Amino acid sequence: MTGPSVVVVTDSSACLPTELRDRWDIRVAPLHILLDDADLRDGIDDVPEDIYARDGVSTAGSNPEELTEAYRNGLADSGGAGVVAIHISSALSGTFGAAEHVAAEIGPGVRVIDSRSAAMGTGFVALAAARAAAGGADLDGVAAAAEAAVQRSRAYLVVQRLDNLRRSGRIGSAAAWLGTALSLKPLLAVDDGKLVLAQRIRTVNKAVASMIDRVCDAVGDRPAGLAVQHVANPHGAQEVAGALAERLPSCEPAIITDLGPTLALHVGAGAVAVCVDLNPGGAPAGV
Repeated sequence: MTGPSVVVVTDSSACLPTELRDRWDIRVAPLHILLDDADLRDGIDDVPEDIYARDGVSTAGSNPEELTEAYRNGLADSGGAGVVAIHISSALSGTFGAAEHVAAEIGPGVRVIDSRSAAMGTGFVALAAARAAAGGADLDGVAAAAEAAVQRSRAYLVVQRLDNLRRSGRIGSAAAWLGTALSLKPLLAVDDGKLVLAQRIRTVNKAVASMIDRVCDAVGDRPAGLAVQHVANPHGAQEVAGALAERLPSCEPAIITDLGPTLALHVGAGAVAVCVDLNPGGAPAGV
């Protein structure tokens, strides 16, 4: 029999594939999609496939009741070892603020980590924490593993259209040119938790090529965890993953998954993102 083990919690923005979530016993609190009079829980309720194309739709973070349930259940299942919760960047969602408040009410057995990222940028941090927990690390050790993974994280995004970004209000330094740059296909990056403009490019193909170059420059010849994610663009994601496999032979094949309905609402159809865990330890980060 194994002894008590720290439980890892994240939210549905992490877009963790089911097999990874189940393998590492990572608990997931849902974000929310608000459509007409319906409050749909990401990953639990049925969400229309074309949600990103609908008007009048908004999103909301995990609520305190859901976070409380996830943390208290995690504490009980941990046998007293504790809970480490990794959430979407505080600059992109109110989930982290709600999580901090809930954790303060529960007590020191719950540690909350700001991933300063989203999608598999958050997912890789959760995986690093879960691997540490499975290896027998205590609460401090699991939290430290998560914080280290935050520092290793890189994320890039190419969008096909600017409408969703303009409506979402989640864009940082690029906001000033969104209104006039309709012909541009921006390459965006996550910088200290904020979504910012990395490069102005005229075509999608050139933006994707630049994204691949930036990922390869960041990784170099080291092993790294890679995830390619998309909104209604599986072919584009497969092409990016293939290019990365060819140019980064030291890395395990990229995880390929969609961005989920909550993030899709903010970036729109056709978007392709790459999240990276630079993973200096050398072990495959995505498994």
